[in-house]
Amino acid sequence: MAAGPAAPVRRIRAPRGSVLTAAAALAVVLLVTAQGYGYHRDELYFRMLPSAWNYVDQPPLTPWLARTLASIVDEPWFLRLPAVLCAALSVPVLVAITREVGGSRAAQRWCAASVVGASIPLAFGHVLLTATVDLLVWPLIGLLVIRALLRDPRWWLAVGALAGLSTFNKLLVAMLLAAVAVGLLVAGPRRVLGNRWLWAGIGIGLLLAVPNLLYQAGNDWPQLQMGGALADRNAGEVRAVMWPFLALLVGPPLTVVWVVGLVALWRRAAWRRIRALAVALPVLVVLTFVSGAQFYYPLGLVSVVLAIGWAPAAAVIARRRWRSAARTAIGISTLGSAVIALPLVPVSLVGSTPVPMINQVARDSIGWPEYVAQIAAVVRGSGPGTVVVTVNYGEAGAVARYGPALGITQVWSGHNALGDLGPPPESATATVYVGEPPPPAAAALLGACRTAGTLDNGVGVDNEEQGAPIVLCTGRTAPWSEIWPLLTHLG
Repeated sequence: MAAGPAAPVRRIRAPRGSVLTAAAALAVVLLVTAQGYGYHRDELYFRMLPSAWNYVDQPPLTPWLARTLASIVDEPWFLRLPAVLCAALSVPVLVAITREVGGSRAAQRWCAASVVGASIPLAFGHVLLTATVDLLVWPLIGLLVIRALLRDPRWWLAVGALAGLSTFNKLLVAMLLAAVAVGLLVAGPRRVLGNRWLWAGIGIGLLLAVPNLLYQAGNDWPQLQMGGALADRNAGEVRAVMWPFLALLVGPPLTVVWVVGLVALWRRAAWRRIRALAVALPVLVVLTFVSGAQFYYPLGLVSVVLAIGWAPAAAVIARRRWRSAARTAIGISTLGSAVIALPLVPVSLVGSTPVPMINQVARDSIGWPEYVAQIAAVVRGSGPGTVVVTVNYGEAGAVARYGPALGITQVWSGHNALGDLGPPPESATATVYVGEPPPPAAAALLGACRTAGTLDNGVGVDNEEQGAPIVLCTGRTAPWSEIWPLLTHLG
C-alpha cells in the first residue's frame, strides 16, 4: 500500500556554538598532525600525474588538487588542507541530518561529538584521497535526499547537481544512488519515482557527468576494468574483513547508534518517507561485498544512518546513568580512534604496535624517503644511462618527489595511469626495476637481471614496499615498445 501523507518532522533549533566548536576542534587536530609520517602513496601518485581531463583509474579532481597544491608548497601538511576542510565541514552536515529528522539539541551535540572521534573519517581526514572528498559529499547527498523526501521535492535538483559534480572525483557515487533507488522501490514512497523534480534532478546529474561518461564510453569503460582489477587483488580480503570493519568504520560504541538508527527508520511512523535509507544501507553493503574492491565503501551511508540514529539514542542517553556511560564510551572510542587513525605514535615505535595492521593509511605513509635513498644508491652504482621503473605508483611518486635531490630526475611505471605515459627512452643502457622482480617475459628482454638491493624503511613497518627487491637489469635485447606492454597493469 502506498504511504499516505504524514505531518512534517519538526526541526529543533541547532546548537550552533557546539557544532562549530566540534568542527573547529577536528580541524585543529587534523592540522596539527598533518605532517606526521609523511606522504601517503596515493598523494605521491596524484601530485605527479600530468594534467588531463580523466585518467584510466579515476576522474580528475583529486589529482588536480594535489598537483596544484604541490606546485605552491610541496609538503604533506599543505597538500592535506582540502582533507581538513572536508572532514571539518562534514560535522555540520551530519548534525543537520540529525536536526532534519527531529533530533533534539542534545542529539545534535552528541552527533557532533561522535563525528569528531569517528575512526575511518579521522584517517581519511588526515590524507588527501578520493575517499576524503566523499567524507563531505556522501553525507551532503544524504541530507539533500532526506530534505527532498521530508520537505520539498525540489531538493532533488540539488541531489542531481551534487551527484553530477561528484563524478569528477569518483564514479562510486553511482553505487550510492543505486542503493537509494532500490530503497525507494522496496520501502517507498514509490510515488516519488514519478516525481518531475526527481527526474529533473536525474537530468541535471547526467548533464554534469557527461564529460566523465564520454571519457568512459570512449575508452572501453576503464573504471569497470579498474574495479575488476581491484577485485582480483582485494576481493578475498575485503569480503572477509568488511564485516568486522563495519563496526570499525566509525568506532565500535557508535555502531550501536547507527544500528539504532537503522531499526528506528523502520519503526518510526514519522520517518516512513525516509525508510528507503534503511534499505539502501544493506544494499550498499551487499554491493560492496559483491564488488570486493574496497571495504570502506559503505562509510558515507553509515555516517548518515549514524546521524539519524542519534535522534532516538539521545532520548535514552538523557537518563543520567546512561549519559555518563555514553560519555565514557565515546571518550574511549575517540582516544582509540585517534591513536589508530592519526600519526600520534612515534614513527620509530609504530612498527611494534597494531597500528600499521589496522590502519592501511598509516603503513602506506611510512618510509618513502628511505626507499628512494636506497634506489638512488643502486642507480649511482650502475652508471649513466640508467632508468628507474617501479612496479606501483606509490614507488614512482616517491621517486618523483625525493629523487631529484638524489640525482634521479625521471621515473617510469606501468601502474594505472602512469602506464599511459609511455616507456623510458631507447637510449637507456640499464634498468633499475623496483618493487618485485620483473615478470618473466619482460625479464627475458631486459637482459641480465640481479637483485642489487632491498627496500627497508628502517622502522619495521610491514607495508607493501618493505623487503621488496631493487633489481638491476643490463643488456636489454628488445625495444621498449615491445617490453612496455608486459609491464603495464591496473590495480
